[in-house]
Amino acid sequence: MALPHRLGSSQPEEVLTLDETTRQFIREHLNDDVPTLALKKAPVGTDLSLALRQIEARQLLLKKAPEWSANEDLLFPPRLSIEQCSSAATAQYKAQLMKGKTFVDLTGGLGIDTFYLSQGFEQSDYVECRSELCGLARHNFAVLNAPVTVWNETAEDFLNHCGTYDCLYIDPARRNTHGRKTVAISDCTPDVAHLQELLLQKAPNVLIKLSPMLDIKQALAALHNVKEIHVLAVANECKELVFRLERDFCGPTELYCANLQTNQPLLHFTQEEEQNCALQLTDQPQHYLYEPNAALLKAGCFKMPSVWFSVRKLHKNSHLYTSETLFADFPGRIFEVESWAPYNKKVRQALLPDLDKANLAVRNFPLSVDELRKSLKMSEGGDAYLFATTLKGEEKVLIRTKKAAS
Repeated sequence: MALPHRLGSSQPEEVLTLDETTRQFIREHLNDDVPTLALKKAPVGTDLSLALRQIEARQLLLKKAPEWSANEDLLFPPRLSIEQCSSAATAQYKAQLMKGKTFVDLTGGLGIDTFYLSQGFEQSDYVECRSELCGLARHNFAVLNAPVTVWNETAEDFLNHCGTYDCLYIDPARRNTHGRKTVAISDCTPDVAHLQELLLQKAPNVLIKLSPMLDIKQALAALHNVKEIHVLAVANECKELVFRLERDFCGPTELYCANLQTNQPLLHFTQEEEQNCALQLTDQPQHYLYEPNAALLKAGCFKMPSVWFSVRKLHKNSHLYTSETLFADFPGRIFEVESWAPYNKKVRQALLPDLDKANLAVRNFPLSVDELRKSLKMSEGGDAYLFATTLKGEEKVLIRTKKAAS
């Protein structure tokens, strides 16, 4: 049973409300173009500014958090907070990593992470420095029947007076004072590398969400006690790096690669395993061609797939794999090789005489996709997939494929 709800440290903020006229306007125009809608006259009594904001937010959340988007009673902040929030899929994944009695989200934002992670704890706190977001969070947590206490403070101020927790979660803001996106830990607010000693004093387990563009090796140099790194992709687009710190941990860091919203397996390894793994190459493409998912590539998992599956790489830097036998559970896209040929002036006539459009990709190849498309005089689309890459012997080739039957 959850512990009694506690009052946050700030005074209750003014909470937005939706009257029925505004609600009806949102229902009727939920799928409309917002800039166009803003130019039209709304029915008398409609809070047009608020309605437009809610419509825009629900459209943005439709894929990120469909259950939140569909809940008419939830209220949402301006666009930037929606763009920065986690998806429901990544939040639910992170919720499986931590359980206990007490939990705090030090950078609450929209509250999607707070909501899902709090379900594994008896007592949960939400900390946010922006008062408007705190007011919306109080309202939304009540709508969702989530007993979460809201604190209108900065993470640093809260840490200076709070007690201890079983788990802390922090997602530092990745924008500078000019609103431009940042990646490096030291450029984010707050700087978790600077705070990590205090974080681990307050809780034995700390989850840190960082930019998917961050270099993992650089992050490991800045952070310590990192027990796990979870590389989270959603439908093959890398979205988050989640670092799990554990007090007093000093062993090798385990990397987990998850491609959410697919049926692909969750795989994990250590950097030492990847480094010590024997590179297994082949001389030429075989019947099937495999392209690893975004999570594996971001994690630097280039040799281990040959251990997990009987596949071979085309080149140490190409990151494409091949086999004669199909491995349907390979974590990535799978193609059937129809033909291949050396890349030269005759390749168009030899390999592609019947094609005027195809899906092009380059892997360890001197031309960009646009340059290759121009060279081949090929438009985008169709059922054919062409890979321009380099083989073990440094030969540049073009591989013609089609998607393997699922």
